[in-house]
Amino acid sequence: MPPTDRAWLAAAARLAARGRPLSRPNPAVGCVIVQRGAVVGRGWTQAGGRPHAEAMALAAAGDAARGSTVYVTLEPCAHRSERGPACADLLAEAQPARIVVGVADPDPRTAGEGIDRLRSAGIDAETVASPEAEASLAGYLMRARHGRPHVTLKLAMSLDGCIALADGTSQWITGEAARAHVHSRRALADAILVGGGTWRGDSPRLDVRLPGIEDRSPERWVLTRGAAPEGAQAIASPAAIGDMSGVQYLYVEGGAQTAAAFLSADLVDRIELYRAPIVIGDGLRAIGSLGPASLDAAHGRWQRRETCQLGSDTFTAYRRTRSS
Repeated sequence: MPPTDRAWLAAAARLAARGRPLSRPNPAVGCVIVQRGAVVGRGWTQAGGRPHAEAMALAAAGDAARGSTVYVTLEPCAHRSERGPACADLLAEAQPARIVVGVADPDPRTAGEGIDRLRSAGIDAETVASPEAEASLAGYLMRARHGRPHVTLKLAMSLDGCIALADGTSQWITGEAARAHVHSRRALADAILVGGGTWRGDSPRLDVRLPGIEDRSPERWVLTRGAAPEGAQAIASPAAIGDMSGVQYLYVEGGAQTAAAFLSADLVDRIELYRAPIVIGDGLRAIGSLGPASLDAAHGRWQRRETCQLGSDTFTAYRRTRSS
């Protein structure tokens, strides 16, 4: 059975991940061009936001783009820029037979205009709902729709929910494989944030230390009502994350009160949980007091998205379920 539209869009979404977060301020978009069941071109948004994914894929496909099917995670842009032409115009000139879009662009400069321009050029253009494409654009869409970055809360804990011994000792709860995985997740973020207590007590580096991608270390931020410490920027409350200019993906690492503050404000979109097979007992809890009004209110808020084994530790990611 040949791949479905959704399968091709999922492949384009996987390509898009290669552009994150280097594509900022533009979204990381993926594009696949298919001719008679074979990929003839592919691309993703390049560092700094240009060239766009469609331009890269069209350059790779050349003449084979004519009569093809183009799969792109985000509606092709319709506005011209000093940095390059509109992707809708490039695609119209290349004359594929069909274009399948995973997510309509909320940017008012494009919203619907990209699809309309393609149809005016005689191309069959349509949007096919793609959860994978939507997920790959989570930061861009959150910023465009709600004026804030997409927030991932990372927690590393024991089986009984502790992040440290009672005296604060926390190195190391998880093993080497899990810590390397954390660095790979940091590399996907525009900014990383910890609480003021964690910053003062641990002096964390908050960088990426995996060979070959050390340059992907995110901006360092601290949640504090005081002045920004040297080497970092500061916000006074979780509600202020909308003021983090250009940040689409925010990775929150510590500590317990900071985690509680973001969860209480309902500003966490994804939880990434690393659980080590150890029991601490009377230790420091991973999350401070949340005080839900009832157990009923605590249910139905989180959906498991993925899980894997990292050495002896277990990684599980949960997505916050929202109506929009």
